[in-house]
Amino acid sequence: MHQKIMPKRNFIDYLIITAKGIAMGAADAVPGVSGGTIAFITGIYEELITTLSGINLSLIKTLQKQGLAAFWKQLNGNFILALVAGITISFVSFMRIAKYLIENQAILIWSFFFGLIVASILYIGRQIKKWCFKTLFALILGGLIAHFITTIPPITNNEQPFFLFLVGAIAICAMILPGISGSFILLILGAYKTLSDAIHDFNLKNILIFVGGAFIGLISFSKLLKWLFKNYEDLTLAVLTGFIMGSLNVIWPWKQTITVFSKEKGLELFFNQISDLGTLSVFQKQNFDFNSYKSILEKSISPFTYSEINNGIDPQVLLSVVLMLLGFLIVFLLEKTATKKPRNGH
Repeated sequence: MHQKIMPKRNFIDYLIITAKGIAMGAADAVPGVSGGTIAFITGIYEELITTLSGINLSLIKTLQKQGLAAFWKQLNGNFILALVAGITISFVSFMRIAKYLIENQAILIWSFFFGLIVASILYIGRQIKKWCFKTLFALILGGLIAHFITTIPPITNNEQPFFLFLVGAIAICAMILPGISGSFILLILGAYKTLSDAIHDFNLKNILIFVGGAFIGLISFSKLLKWLFKNYEDLTLAVLTGFIMGSLNVIWPWKQTITVFSKEKGLELFFNQISDLGTLSVFQKQNFDFNSYKSILEKSISPFTYSEINNGIDPQVLLSVVLMLLGFLIVFLLEKTATKKPRNGH
């Protein structure tokens, strides 16, 4: 198998890669948004997958026989360092900001990301060279799978070391897979709060266990993904586009809460037993209580229905539409920073 020649870069190029890493980390800090989607839009997805899949035992042989410089070059170390630096800085800092925004400006933050994701669907779908029955079937299948995943009730919070390791391996796969958010997978598996608390409290043990699982999952999954892109590119892109389409209901800004998990009672309850309001986020904001209940089952509704079931609260439609358009526009601005995909044989 021939080794892919990576592009030569200067310091400014690596700063741009770090900025793309920051965008990826910010996206992955929000449940429902995928950093893999950002990587795809900004033109570093192929290099990311190729680099990750190239991490194997041959690197150790290169280090022993040819030295550190040859090892670092084969690893594509500068690219990894620049990207990981951006992701780490952003994920650690933005997770706190995202938590605040989701709690206090839920409609607006979801509106922005909804516009961003809709534009991502159009962008990734345009990369499919040939549409046929198989690609259409793959698109529908990807959409159905993603929609099913988004309707799975979250598991109760779990802090066991093996569970955290396993969650890290699964969530990181979602992080590099356009469409399914790593944070959303953490939410479904009941580990989002555990990891958020670990970062907030600087619980090094839990962070390292999660990172260990993420590393193993990342190396394994990237090899599979590279093989799929090499052999079934259009079908893979169609499935990924379907994934993103199927997950849109997660980030629809206006929701009605059906059931919640009560931390005090340790039970799943119907939300209408707790409040006359229709949406948990509204209830939490009005009562300044963001910890007692966690949403389990929600359904997407119109802004007008949202207002009706929440005592006439302003659904912020105009500002939401502006933010959707802003998110949509940002995708095309990110696309302009992307490098052209190299042709085979060059």
